[in-house]
Amino acid sequence: MTEIPFKSGFVTIIGRPNVGKSTLLNRIVGEKIAIMSDKAQTTRNKIQGIYTTDSAQVVFIDTPGIHKPQNSLGDFMVKSAFSALHGADAIWFVVDASMPRGRGDDFIINRLKEIKNTAIYLLINKVDLLAPKDLLNIIASYQEDAPEWAEVFPISAREGDNVSELLDNVVAGLDEGPQYFDADQLTDHPERFVIGELIREKVLQLTRQEVPHSVAVVIDKISRESEEKIHIQASIVVERPTQKNIIIGKQGAMIKEIGTRARKDIERLMGDKVFLETWVKVEPRWRERPQALQTLGYSEDDY
Repeated sequence: MTEIPFKSGFVTIIGRPNVGKSTLLNRIVGEKIAIMSDKAQTTRNKIQGIYTTDSAQVVFIDTPGIHKPQNSLGDFMVKSAFSALHGADAIWFVVDASMPRGRGDDFIINRLKEIKNTAIYLLINKVDLLAPKDLLNIIASYQEDAPEWAEVFPISAREGDNVSELLDNVVAGLDEGPQYFDADQLTDHPERFVIGELIREKVLQLTRQEVPHSVAVVIDKISRESEEKIHIQASIVVERPTQKNIIIGKQGAMIKEIGTRARKDIERLMGDKVFLETWVKVEPRWRERPQALQTLGYSEDDY
Protein backbone atom coordinates (compact mmCIF):
# COMPACT_ATOMS: atom_id res chain seq x y z
CA MET A 1 0.00 0.00 0.00
CA THR A 2 1.43 3.37 -1.06
CA GLU A 3 1.74 5.87 1.79
CA ILE A 4 0.20 9.28 1.02
CA PRO A 5 2.86 12.00 1.46
CA PHE A 6 2.16 14.63 4.12
CA LYS A 7 1.87 18.17 2.69
CA SER A 8 2.43 21.47 4.42
CA GLY A 9 2.87 25.13 3.64
CA PHE A 10 2.12 28.77 4.43
CA VAL A 11 -0.70 30.86 2.97
CA THR A 12 -0.86 34.64 3.40
CA ILE A 13 -4.28 36.33 3.44
CA ILE A 14 -4.18 39.97 2.31
CA GLY A 15 -6.68 42.66 1.36
CA ARG A 16 -8.21 45.99 2.27
CA PRO A 17 -9.79 46.52 5.71
CA ASN A 18 -13.16 44.87 6.37
CA VAL A 19 -13.13 42.47 3.41
CA GLY A 20 -13.55 39.43 5.70
CA LYS A 21 -10.02 38.07 6.12
CA SER A 22 -10.40 37.34 9.83
CA THR A 23 -13.85 35.84 9.34
CA LEU A 24 -12.34 33.49 6.74
CA LEU A 25 -9.47 32.48 9.04
CA ASN A 26 -11.84 31.74 11.92
CA ARG A 27 -14.07 29.73 9.59
CA ILE A 28 -11.11 27.59 8.50
CA VAL A 29 -9.70 26.79 11.94
CA GLY A 30 -13.15 26.43 13.54
CA GLU A 31 -12.45 28.78 16.45
CA LYS A 32 -12.22 32.52 17.03
CA ILE A 33 -8.49 33.30 16.96
CA ALA A 34 -8.76 36.57 15.00
CA ILE A 35 -11.11 39.22 16.33
CA MET A 36 -13.88 40.65 14.20
CA SER A 37 -15.80 43.93 14.12
CA ASP A 38 -17.29 46.34 11.61
CA LYS A 39 -14.47 48.82 12.34
CA ALA A 40 -11.70 49.30 9.79
CA GLN A 41 -8.21 48.10 10.78
CA THR A 42 -9.47 45.68 13.44
CA THR A 43 -6.51 43.32 12.89
CA ARG A 44 -3.22 44.97 13.86
CA ASN A 45 -0.76 42.07 14.02
CA LYS A 46 -0.09 39.15 11.72
CA ILE A 47 -2.09 36.26 13.14
CA GLN A 48 -1.28 32.68 12.29
CA GLY A 49 -4.07 30.14 12.16
CA ILE A 50 -3.26 26.46 11.80
CA TYR A 51 -5.38 24.02 9.79
CA THR A 52 -4.41 20.36 10.18
CA THR A 53 -5.76 17.15 8.68
CA ASP A 54 -4.37 13.60 8.60
CA SER A 55 -2.52 14.40 5.37
CA ALA A 56 -1.73 18.13 5.49
CA GLN A 57 -1.04 21.18 7.62
CA VAL A 58 -1.57 24.72 6.35
CA VAL A 59 -0.43 27.75 8.33
CA PHE A 60 -2.57 30.76 7.39
CA ILE A 61 -1.26 34.27 8.06
CA ASP A 62 -4.05 36.82 8.52
CA THR A 63 -2.66 40.32 7.95
CA PRO A 64 -3.81 43.83 8.87
CA GLY A 65 -5.98 45.51 6.24
CA ILE A 66 -3.97 47.57 3.77
CA HIS A 67 -4.78 51.27 4.21
CA LYS A 68 -3.12 54.68 3.99
CA PRO A 69 -1.23 55.04 7.28
CA GLN A 70 -2.03 58.05 9.46
CA ASN A 71 0.44 57.32 12.27
CA SER A 72 3.25 55.01 13.40
CA LEU A 73 0.78 52.26 14.26
CA GLY A 74 -0.59 52.39 10.71
CA ASP A 75 2.95 52.19 9.31
CA PHE A 76 3.58 49.12 11.46
CA MET A 77 0.39 47.45 10.26
CA VAL A 78 1.02 47.99 6.53
CA LYS A 79 4.68 46.92 6.74
CA SER A 80 3.64 43.85 8.73
CA ALA A 81 1.06 42.90 6.10
CA PHE A 82 3.35 43.25 3.11
CA SER A 83 6.21 41.44 4.86
CA ALA A 84 3.98 38.35 5.05
CA LEU A 85 3.93 38.06 1.25
CA HIS A 86 7.51 36.89 1.09
CA GLY A 87 8.14 33.22 1.70
CA ALA A 88 4.49 32.22 1.37
CA ASP A 89 3.60 29.13 -0.65
CA ALA A 90 0.35 30.78 -1.74
CA ILE A 91 -1.31 34.18 -1.36
CA TRP A 92 -5.04 34.77 -0.98
CA PHE A 93 -6.06 38.26 -2.10
CA VAL A 94 -9.51 38.85 -0.60
CA VAL A 95 -11.88 41.45 -2.04
CA ASP A 96 -15.39 42.47 -1.03
CA ALA A 97 -18.00 41.54 -3.66
CA SER A 98 -20.27 44.34 -2.46
CA MET A 99 -17.63 47.03 -3.13
CA PRO A 100 -16.18 48.09 -6.52
CA ARG A 101 -12.49 47.73 -7.22
CA GLY A 102 -10.76 50.79 -5.80
CA ARG A 103 -7.38 52.44 -5.42
CA GLY A 104 -6.63 50.38 -2.33
CA ASP A 105 -7.14 47.18 -4.31
CA ASP A 106 -4.94 48.55 -7.13
CA PHE A 107 -2.21 49.37 -4.61
CA ILE A 108 -2.19 45.78 -3.36
CA ILE A 109 -2.39 44.35 -6.89
CA ASN A 110 0.70 46.33 -7.94
CA ARG A 111 2.62 44.80 -5.02
CA LEU A 112 1.32 41.33 -5.89
CA LYS A 113 2.62 41.72 -9.44
CA GLU A 114 6.13 41.92 -7.97
CA ILE A 115 5.78 38.46 -6.39
CA LYS A 116 7.29 35.66 -8.46
CA ASN A 117 6.87 31.87 -8.34
CA THR A 118 3.98 32.00 -5.86
CA ALA A 119 0.37 30.96 -6.51
CA ILE A 120 -1.84 34.03 -6.06
CA TYR A 121 -5.56 33.42 -5.59
CA LEU A 122 -8.32 35.98 -6.05
CA LEU A 123 -11.04 35.40 -3.43
CA ILE A 124 -14.25 37.31 -4.02
CA ASN A 125 -15.86 37.32 -0.59
CA LYS A 126 -19.40 38.17 0.55
CA VAL A 127 -21.02 36.67 -2.56
CA ASP A 128 -24.04 35.97 -0.34
CA LEU A 129 -24.74 39.73 -0.65
CA LEU A 130 -24.48 39.63 -4.43
CA ALA A 131 -26.89 38.93 -7.28
CA PRO A 132 -25.41 36.00 -9.29
CA LYS A 133 -25.61 37.98 -12.55
CA ASP A 134 -23.16 40.56 -11.12
CA LEU A 135 -20.41 38.08 -10.30
CA LEU A 136 -18.96 37.81 -13.82
CA ASN A 137 -18.62 41.60 -14.03
CA ILE A 138 -16.74 41.68 -10.72
CA ILE A 139 -14.38 38.91 -11.82
CA ALA A 140 -13.76 40.75 -15.11
CA SER A 141 -12.89 43.96 -13.26
CA TYR A 142 -10.10 42.11 -11.41
CA GLN A 143 -8.68 40.48 -14.55
CA GLU A 144 -7.48 43.77 -16.05
CA ASP A 145 -3.94 44.89 -15.17
CA ALA A 146 -3.57 42.19 -12.52
CA PRO A 147 -1.37 39.16 -11.79
CA GLU A 148 -2.25 35.92 -13.49
CA TRP A 149 -4.51 34.48 -10.81
CA ALA A 150 -3.78 30.84 -9.98
CA GLU A 151 -7.48 30.45 -9.15
CA VAL A 152 -10.52 32.70 -8.74
CA PHE A 153 -12.90 31.65 -5.95
CA PRO A 154 -16.22 33.32 -5.15
CA ILE A 155 -16.81 32.61 -1.43
CA SER A 156 -18.81 33.61 1.61
CA ALA A 157 -16.56 33.43 4.66
CA ARG A 158 -19.55 34.16 6.90
CA GLU A 159 -21.76 31.42 5.47
CA GLY A 160 -18.96 29.01 4.51
CA ASP A 161 -19.90 28.90 0.82
CA ASN A 162 -17.11 27.37 -1.30
CA VAL A 163 -14.58 27.46 1.59
CA SER A 164 -14.10 23.67 1.69
CA GLU A 165 -13.44 23.64 -2.05
CA LEU A 166 -10.95 26.48 -1.63
CA LEU A 167 -9.10 24.56 1.08
CA ASP A 168 -8.95 21.39 -1.00
CA ASN A 169 -7.54 23.38 -3.89
CA VAL A 170 -4.78 25.08 -1.94
CA VAL A 171 -3.76 21.83 -0.19
CA ALA A 172 -3.55 20.06 -3.57
CA GLY A 173 -1.00 22.67 -4.69
CA LEU A 174 1.32 22.31 -1.69
CA ASP A 175 4.55 20.33 -1.70
CA GLU A 176 5.41 17.49 0.63
CA GLY A 177 6.58 18.91 3.95
CA PRO A 178 6.76 18.54 7.73
CA GLN A 179 4.06 19.06 10.34
CA TYR A 180 5.16 22.32 11.97
CA PHE A 181 2.68 22.34 14.86
CA ASP A 182 0.79 19.82 16.99
CA ALA A 183 -2.40 18.61 15.35
CA ASP A 184 -4.64 20.25 17.98
CA GLN A 185 -2.89 23.65 17.90
CA LEU A 186 -4.94 26.38 16.22
CA THR A 187 -2.60 29.38 16.46
CA ASP A 188 1.04 30.15 17.15
CA HIS A 189 0.14 33.10 19.37
CA PRO A 190 0.36 32.70 23.15
CA GLU A 191 -2.82 32.78 25.23
CA ARG A 192 -1.98 36.27 26.48
CA PHE A 193 -2.17 37.68 22.95
CA VAL A 194 -5.50 36.01 22.14
CA ILE A 195 -7.03 37.07 25.48
CA GLY A 196 -5.95 40.67 24.89
CA GLU A 197 -7.47 40.60 21.42
CA LEU A 198 -10.78 39.23 22.74
CA ILE A 199 -11.00 42.12 25.21
CA ARG A 200 -10.12 44.65 22.48
CA GLU A 201 -12.81 43.15 20.25
CA LYS A 202 -15.47 43.96 22.85
CA VAL A 203 -14.27 47.56 23.03
CA LEU A 204 -14.54 47.78 19.24
CA GLN A 205 -18.04 46.34 19.31
CA LEU A 206 -19.36 48.60 22.07
CA THR A 207 -17.75 51.99 21.36
CA ARG A 208 -17.87 54.44 18.47
CA GLN A 209 -16.08 57.44 16.95
CA GLU A 210 -12.36 57.68 17.67
CA VAL A 211 -12.25 55.28 20.61
CA PRO A 212 -11.75 51.92 18.80
CA HIS A 213 -8.67 53.11 16.91
CA SER A 214 -7.07 54.49 20.08
CA VAL A 215 -7.35 51.32 22.19
CA ALA A 216 -4.70 48.75 23.03
CA VAL A 217 -4.94 45.97 25.61
CA VAL A 218 -2.14 44.65 27.81
CA ILE A 219 -2.50 41.48 29.87
CA ASP A 220 -0.76 42.30 33.15
CA LYS A 221 -1.13 38.96 34.92
CA ILE A 222 -2.64 35.50 34.53
CA SER A 223 -2.76 33.30 37.60
CA ARG A 224 -4.75 30.26 38.69
CA GLU A 225 -6.78 30.96 41.82
CA SER A 226 -7.95 27.36 42.14
CA GLU A 227 -8.46 24.26 40.06
CA GLU A 228 -11.70 25.79 38.79
CA LYS A 229 -10.84 29.46 38.27
CA ILE A 230 -8.23 31.59 36.46
CA HIS A 231 -7.59 35.20 37.50
CA ILE A 232 -6.75 37.61 34.65
CA GLN A 233 -5.74 41.25 35.10
CA ALA A 234 -5.78 43.45 32.01
CA SER A 235 -5.15 47.11 31.18
CA ILE A 236 -7.13 48.87 28.46
CA VAL A 237 -4.90 51.67 27.16
CA VAL A 238 -6.31 54.81 25.49
CA GLU A 239 -4.84 58.15 24.42
CA ARG A 240 -7.09 60.71 26.15
CA PRO A 241 -9.01 61.07 29.43
CA THR A 242 -12.28 61.55 27.48
CA GLN A 243 -11.76 58.11 25.90
CA LYS A 244 -11.14 56.64 29.35
CA ASN A 245 -14.46 58.09 30.52
CA ILE A 246 -16.28 56.56 27.55
CA ILE A 247 -14.84 53.10 28.21
CA ILE A 248 -15.65 53.24 31.92
CA GLY A 249 -19.13 54.55 31.17
CA LYS A 250 -21.78 55.93 33.49
CA GLN A 251 -21.32 54.33 36.93
CA GLY A 252 -18.94 51.82 35.33
CA ALA A 253 -21.60 50.30 33.07
CA MET A 254 -19.50 50.17 29.89
CA ILE A 255 -16.38 48.60 31.44
CA LYS A 256 -18.63 46.05 33.16
CA GLU A 257 -20.28 45.09 29.85
CA ILE A 258 -16.89 44.84 28.10
CA GLY A 259 -15.66 42.53 30.85
CA THR A 260 -18.79 40.37 30.85
CA ARG A 261 -18.67 39.79 27.09
CA ALA A 262 -14.91 39.21 27.04
CA ARG A 263 -15.02 36.78 29.96
CA LYS A 264 -17.47 34.52 28.12
CA ASP A 265 -15.16 34.23 25.10
CA ILE A 266 -12.07 33.76 27.29
CA GLU A 267 -13.78 30.98 29.26
CA ARG A 268 -14.65 29.28 25.97
CA LEU A 269 -11.02 29.61 24.86
CA MET A 270 -9.46 28.34 28.08
CA GLY A 271 -12.08 25.79 29.16
CA ASP A 272 -12.12 27.20 32.70
CA LYS A 273 -14.00 29.73 34.79
CA VAL A 274 -12.36 33.16 34.60
CA PHE A 275 -12.27 36.11 36.98
CA LEU A 276 -11.42 39.11 34.77
CA GLU A 277 -10.26 42.43 36.21
CA THR A 278 -9.82 45.39 33.87
CA TRP A 279 -8.39 48.87 34.34
CA VAL A 280 -8.31 51.79 31.92
CA LYS A 281 -5.05 53.73 31.55
CA VAL A 282 -4.22 56.86 29.55
CA GLU A 283 -1.05 56.78 27.45
CA PRO A 284 -0.99 60.04 25.42
CA ARG A 285 -0.29 59.66 21.68
CA TRP A 286 0.83 56.03 22.03
CA ARG A 287 0.10 55.32 18.34
CA GLU A 288 2.69 57.95 17.34
CA ARG A 289 5.54 56.77 19.56
CA PRO A 290 7.68 53.79 18.48
CA GLN A 291 8.72 53.02 22.07
CA ALA A 292 5.09 52.93 23.21
CA LEU A 293 4.17 50.72 20.24
CA GLN A 294 6.86 48.25 21.22
CA THR A 295 5.72 48.21 24.85
CA LEU A 296 2.13 47.55 23.77
CA GLY A 297 3.04 44.61 21.53
CA TYR A 298 3.52 46.22 18.12
CA SER A 299 7.17 45.42 17.56
CA GLU A 300 9.17 45.74 14.33
CA ASP A 301 10.63 42.34 15.21
CA ASP A 302 7.27 40.94 14.05
CA TYR A 303 8.03 41.62 10.37
